[in-house]
Formats: sequence, C-alpha cells, structure tokens
Amino acid sequence: MFWKLFFLATFLSFGNPSETLPDIRPENVMYHKEYYETGRKKAEGWLRKGAREGYWRLYHENGRLAEKGHYQNGNRVAYWYFYTDKGRPQQEGHFKKGKMADWWLFYDSSGKVNHKCQLNEGIRNGYCLQYLNEKLTSAEKYKNGKKVKKWTSFSSFRRENKLSDLK
Repeated sequence: MFWKLFFLATFLSFGNPSETLPDIRPENVMYHKEYYETGRKKAEGWLRKGAREGYWRLYHENGRLAEKGHYQNGNRVAYWYFYTDKGRPQQEGHFKKGKMADWWLFYDSSGKVNHKCQLNEGIRNGYCLQYLNEKLTSAEKYKNGKKVKKWTSFSSFRRENKLSDLK
C-alpha cells in the first residue's frame, strides 16, 4: 500500500503537464520530411502552422548530416552545428532571432578549431581568437564588423584586456 501511495503522490507532484508543454495537438504540429530529387532525405523536423519549429536536421545531397539545431517561428534559435559534406565539423554557435550571435567556433578542413569569434546579428562584434593546430596564435577585436585591434602575443593582449572580456 505504501508504494501505491508513494507512486500516486509522486505522479501528482509533477502537476498538470499541459501547463508547461507547448500545444502539440495534431492540427498545430506535424513531423515533416523533405527529399532531394534523388530520393535522399534533405531535411526533417517539426512544422507548426507551416513554419519550422523545434529540432531539425538538414542533410547534404550525399546523405550526410549538414546541420542540426532548433527553430522557433521559422527562425533558427539556440545552438546549431554545421558539417561539411564529408562529415567534419564546419562551424557551430548560437542563433538569436535567426541571426548568428555570441561565440561561434569555426573549423579548418581537418576538423580542428581555426578561430572563435563573438558575433552580433551575424557580424563580428567583439573578440576573434585565431588558432593554428589548436594553438592560440593571435586575437583580434572587431566593432560592427571592422577590425579595430590585433594582438599576436598573450602578454600584449593581457596588458590591454581582461580575460573576463572573453566570456
């Protein structure tokens, strides 16, 4: 009897799920797949009232994953990953209101981090750290897409900046 009451109390403690979950009635949301003319999958994810919503996966024509991430009202949001047609990482980062924002990682052709940049509405705005063979080689600062400063040593960067600026 104890276990039945424990289970019932636990179940009821989660509250009414319809208050916290989005409305996923079939007339509002459907799982959608798109295909290339070759028959290979091009994209798959959720549609809400005709617009991409929630988690999506998009594919290259060769069938490999091209990108994955979330949509909200048809706009990319949150964290996205992009891959080459060979399956290597290409870039990854945040979207806000459909535009690249915050820190982004960009990879070289071998899948190693080439540079990391702070973006605002898809434009470099903040720091951009350059790497060669996964070692930091230089840092640049951008304002509205224009380079305003470059440092080629960590000590010169530290003299003019705080590491907390890189958050």
